Order: sequence, then C-alpha cells, then structure tokens
Amino acid sequence: MDEIGKFFAENPMAAVIAGGEIGFWVLLVAGLAVRYALRARRASVVLLAMVPLIDVVVLVATVIDLAGGAKANFTHGLAAVYLGFSVVFGPGMVRWADARFAHRFAGGPPPPPKRRGRRHEWREFGKCLLACGLSAAALLAAILAIGTPEQVAPLWGWFPRLGTVATIWLLTGPVWEELFGKREEVRS
Repeated sequence: MDEIGKFFAENPMAAVIAGGEIGFWVLLVAGLAVRYALRARRASVVLLAMVPLIDVVVLVATVIDLAGGAKANFTHGLAAVYLGFSVVFGPGMVRWADARFAHRFAGGPPPPPKRRGRRHEWREFGKCLLACGLSAAALLAAILAIGTPEQVAPLWGWFPRLGTVATIWLLTGPVWEELFGKREEVRS
C-alpha cells in the first residue's frame, strides 16, 4: 500500500474530509457544467443543492466515528473546522465559480473585479470569525457529547489553532489594508 493509502487507512476521518472537499468541487463543477454547457437548469439546481449535503456527510461520519468509540484525534477536530469554514465560505465560492462559468460558457458579463479595500477586508475577517465560531461550537458539541477527558484532549488543541488562524487573518487582511492599503479619497 502506498503512503497516501496507508495514511487514509489509519485515519478514516481524513479520507472523509478529503472526500468531502473533492465532492464539493465535483458537484460544483458538475452543476455549473450542466447549467451552462447542457442548458439543463433544473438538473443544475439539483446538483448545486447537493453541495451543502457534503457538509452533512462529513458531520454524520464524524458523529458515527466518535459514537462508535473512536478516540477523538486531530482529524475529528479538522472535520469540525472544515464544517465551520465550508458553511461560511462555501456559498461565496459557488457564486464566484458561477460568475466565471456564466461568462465563459453562456456569454454572461465578465466577473466582477477582485474586491479590495478596507470594507472588504473587514467583511472577510468577520466571515473568518463566524467560521471560527461555528467550528468552535462544533468542537464544544463533540467535547460535551463524548465527555471523557482522555477521549477529547486532542479536540481542545483546536481552540488555539482557531485563534491563530483568526489572528493571522486579522494581521494579513484588515490590519495590512489599514496600514499599507491605498487611501480612498474623501469627496466633499
């Protein structure tokens, strides 16, 4: 067995998360291809409506694994973080891809230019905080459901990681923009 296969065999939750990410992009591309290449709007809506089900599959697999007696580990925490960030940032990624498919395959308008500026950076940071909050809520739910300290110890390690992600995002997004971004002209 190759190294990747061995890793996934030893960490089935990592396989579920990787499969979830692959499934997200497969359903997204399939839904948009059906919409714009085949002009099948209803089938496209069904495929795109299945995208959030990926999150449900990851959540259910995590619950089943933990309820089955698995000791919580790094990948169970990663599943909670994947869920939080997918819920918050997934819809925007779908809109981003839809605009590009519409332009490329259906003669739609060019996608809007990349947003920049203070307001955008603060809005994205707010979304990061929301994703971190949802991830923390999922982690706490798992910790409370499992209960025993030795079983949940690896999950507690994700809280500082979420803080690190939020801090890095704050510094490289809004703070960077505030200090080094172009100043918008104030009209009188």
